[in-house]
Amino acid sequence: MGTRMEVARLESAMNTDDYRKLQSLFLDHLGAQRSLSRTEFINLAWSLVGRGSKEEYGLLFDSVVVTQEHRGLLLYGEAVKEEGRVNWGGLCSFLLLELSDKVTNIRSSSVPCWKTPRTLTCPHRDQVQKVLYLQSSGQYLTLSKRGSVGLRDREDMSLVHSHRLQNSTVAPKDLWITDVVLLPNIHKIAVSFTSKEVCFYDILSKQDFSCRYKLQGLKFTPWCLDYWADLSQPDQAVLTIGDIGGQVSALHFTSTQISLFERLGARTDSDTADIILWDELVKGKHRSCYTVTHQVHAPAWVRKVRYLGAMGAFVSCSTRPQSSMVIGWREKESRSLRVTPFFTKRGVWDMDHHCGLNLTATAGMDHQVLLWNPYVTSEPVCALSGHTSPVLAVCFIQTKQQLLSYSKDKVLCLWDVSSQQCVHRLAGVFPKTQEDTHTLLFLHEERHLLLLTFNSLLLLLETEENEEKRTSSHEQPVTCVLYNSLFRQVVSSDAASSVICWQADTGQKVKQFLRCHGNAEISTMALDGTQTRLFTAGTDGEVKVWDFNGRCLHRMNAGLGRAVEISQVLLLKRSILVMGWERMLTIFRLHSFSQSFVEPSDWKGGVQHRSDVLCAAFQPPQTLVTGSYDGEITVWNNDTEKALRKLQPRADRKQQGDSPDSHPSLNSRTDSDAFTAVTRLFFIPGRTSAATGGADLVSCGGSGVVRLWNTVHSRLMGQFKAHSRDLGSIVMTISPCGKYLVTADREGTVKTWDIQHYLLDPNHETTKEPPRLLCRFRPHLDRVTHLETCVHGNRLLLLSASSDCSVALSRLPGDTVGLFGQEEPWCLDRPGRLHPQQDERDIRGSGRGSTSTSL
Repeated sequence: MGTRMEVARLESAMNTDDYRKLQSLFLDHLGAQRSLSRTEFINLAWSLVGRGSKEEYGLLFDSVVVTQEHRGLLLYGEAVKEEGRVNWGGLCSFLLLELSDKVTNIRSSSVPCWKTPRTLTCPHRDQVQKVLYLQSSGQYLTLSKRGSVGLRDREDMSLVHSHRLQNSTVAPKDLWITDVVLLPNIHKIAVSFTSKEVCFYDILSKQDFSCRYKLQGLKFTPWCLDYWADLSQPDQAVLTIGDIGGQVSALHFTSTQISLFERLGARTDSDTADIILWDELVKGKHRSCYTVTHQVHAPAWVRKVRYLGAMGAFVSCSTRPQSSMVIGWREKESRSLRVTPFFTKRGVWDMDHHCGLNLTATAGMDHQVLLWNPYVTSEPVCALSGHTSPVLAVCFIQTKQQLLSYSKDKVLCLWDVSSQQCVHRLAGVFPKTQEDTHTLLFLHEERHLLLLTFNSLLLLLETEENEEKRTSSHEQPVTCVLYNSLFRQVVSSDAASSVICWQADTGQKVKQFLRCHGNAEISTMALDGTQTRLFTAGTDGEVKVWDFNGRCLHRMNAGLGRAVEISQVLLLKRSILVMGWERMLTIFRLHSFSQSFVEPSDWKGGVQHRSDVLCAAFQPPQTLVTGSYDGEITVWNNDTEKALRKLQPRADRKQQGDSPDSHPSLNSRTDSDAFTAVTRLFFIPGRTSAATGGADLVSCGGSGVVRLWNTVHSRLMGQFKAHSRDLGSIVMTISPCGKYLVTADREGTVKTWDIQHYLLDPNHETTKEPPRLLCRFRPHLDRVTHLETCVHGNRLLLLSASSDCSVALSRLPGDTVGLFGQEEPWCLDRPGRLHPQQDERDIRGSGRGSTSTSL
């Protein structure tokens, strides 16, 4: 059979008359309904309708029959009278259902998939007045009322620089910024102050934001700004100012590439800025700049201004009903304005304009969002009703003909402009704040992110473009993924206590085991050395041992009857270590596995950690390391179970009042500890340089920082920020050859680092220089919960599990093959980036650096 796309092409080419002709085919010479066989339908339709080919009509017939079989119903009761025949009712029902599916799919694909909101680290202590994106540097700029500036990295939104704007006109304690706009064509920002001035700062100067011009002597305090530059004439630009006196003022610049203002004299202040007086501009003393004004909003404050270059008009809004929105039209060859006011019941708080639709949206105090045609003042085009409190902000999505609106009761709505319907509503995720919170919306369509400000708080909402339904490997978030080299299969577990086995060569499901731990989540898994036994750990406090026929062989009572959080199961030669919920290791010795229900033995080393042990790693012949929630790593002799030494990320921890004998209570976890928690430990395979001073151990955890240690000399060799601290805990793994370090965060981003020659030699200073970043890719939409590398068919592959319910297969250093369970099987033999031959020989000849056992 052909594809659905080919059938769609035929349907799209047909018009109403063509469908009438099709209908006549299903009537006999007496006008009674009849059905047609495939051959009859193809020949009659092709000859009568005259569009398309016989193959396309055959595809249409087959699609009708197959769809009805798939849906398991007979449409209209008589849609398919007998096998292989179709009547008019069946054809109509198929077309209607397909059309309904298309509409549903279009609407669902146009609704953004919001990720979990993220609160950003903020340098501001007072309300944020504006968020800007600086195209020249690729950074985001936030500016607060008291003049503090924050610059954020484009990739991870981390704070890279903070600064405080200077204005010698007023004392720092009296500084109050009302708005800021970007002047991208001349690399400046314009900032308005309550001191009735607008200052222009250079954002490319070697000094931090040096002031170049000061526009002083304004009649009223400027409250809002807008800047427009003519792309076809770089010298032409317009700066619009709205003030608290209800006046809208526009500065038309005619030579921005040379200078905004002509220097009439030597008037400067202490920061060497040229001072421009408003009266001089009004009187025309600056030939490169002239002004136009209107004061229709008086006595209300102007809340928002916008210059529409294509229309040559100024749009502004206020909370005064009679002048809720005002458009000032520039007359041809004249500097005067023709003013058009728009009326609403309670005024407007915010507005935005869609250039393609030529519609202006207003955020009403009467709980409505109104859409206006600029040329029709009598009434709005439509009213978008759905909010139950005043609407504070509106923002068009220009590329999708959609509109975002945010109301005082903390509800974000997404509107489809064409259907005038709310297609998505987001509530309950915004922070609880005081009633008079200052809220802004900043949408960066290119990166599909939305920033919201709540006074000094910054909240990030990110979206994904999902034109097609994304594959889900599991029905619930995936918690762990392993590779079984014996069966050449991938094994994954989820929060619904299911285990699924996948064919690594195709990505298709082989078998599934349900309710392995009842209703308890499977938190982690492990395989024994023979690859014939699977260990699953549940939040019910039990570890179970399974064969791959789904038979439970042993139950290990790790939690002693309690529901505990098991973070790792580590298999050694003669014992099994389980950890995650207390300061001491739980150990099961192999001689205890004569019974189906196994009790833990005593760990001879006792309690050595101050907080819960979360992870461990083993290096033959007897070196064991364990990492805890407070960031401390303990090195053990596994044979004697004796603690040898400690590794600590901060040298001053012992000076904070903590003695080795003063232990906090169990599960006493603080927010500060969450950033130092060690969640993954790996010995670097093939590293024999520890005795001579090189790094042999890697750790990561809650701060996004990766640390490399020398376990022999108890030294921190290096540390680097792999992911933003704001993203919380990260996970990692190391390739069997010791070349690649792979890290991942809660946004689904995976990074591959080259550590083959990183920190091999002794170094007395802890380096913060990161290893070479080889690749950055994003196989998932949500938090990556587990990473695993494997060698499959002489290829080095990466397995990743995620909270977005998917398991991904990627080639290293970074090339996603697909998601397990996707409709189309993949083929690993297709051309792709292969692991270098030398590295393949290395990984075939080296092990993981951990020892497993069989039961």
